[in-house]
Amino acid sequence: MGLELQDVAVSLNGQMLIRPFSLAIAAGEIVTLMGPSGSGKSTLLSFIAGDIELPFTASGHVRLDGVALDGVSPEQRRIGRLFQDDLLFPHLTVGENLLFGVPRGSRAARVQKMEQALAEAELDGFAPRPPQTLSGGQRARVSLMRALLAEPRAMLLDEPFGKLDAELRAAMRAFVFAHIAQRGIPCLMVTHDRADAPKDGPVLVLKDAQLRHA
Repeated sequence: MGLELQDVAVSLNGQMLIRPFSLAIAAGEIVTLMGPSGSGKSTLLSFIAGDIELPFTASGHVRLDGVALDGVSPEQRRIGRLFQDDLLFPHLTVGENLLFGVPRGSRAARVQKMEQALAEAELDGFAPRPPQTLSGGQRARVSLMRALLAEPRAMLLDEPFGKLDAELRAAMRAFVFAHIAQRGIPCLMVTHDRADAPKDGPVLVLKDAQLRHA
């Protein structure tokens, strides 16, 4: 059923950053949101995820697969997020980082899911390695697989390719988009680069607190 935003608005100290708008993102669809720094894009993602903090405020409603998320804690929303930084835990191995995202279950079942994720990311045998020994692209793939192992019902991407060089950026875009489409997860992505947007996906531009289709 997807991710739905209804009459959502974002403000900072009473100043409107994003005027009320509504949006529906279908399962497997990636909607791209573009706009200048400080315009409220990342704050919008925080509102959707349920962890917006003062002095930012927001109003409106978020529904996921037809269920209202008003008052639901971030942990219970099952919304995955990727940031510009991979945010891997440096004191854990690659495998332990992935296991952190796996829902509760038997040790054997969790390890099997972790190893399958490594195989999908073409990182077989990397489980015992420290994250610091991985390349930027490898770390980005581990970060995505950790988010997907948590079985999210929606994904939020906040400049996820911003620190990658051009060639690696293109490869990671294809990798991320393929996995989102394969799992049928609705996705909202924030970026400054128009090239990051899927070729056939909707693009929204935030200007003067108004969201418009590009």
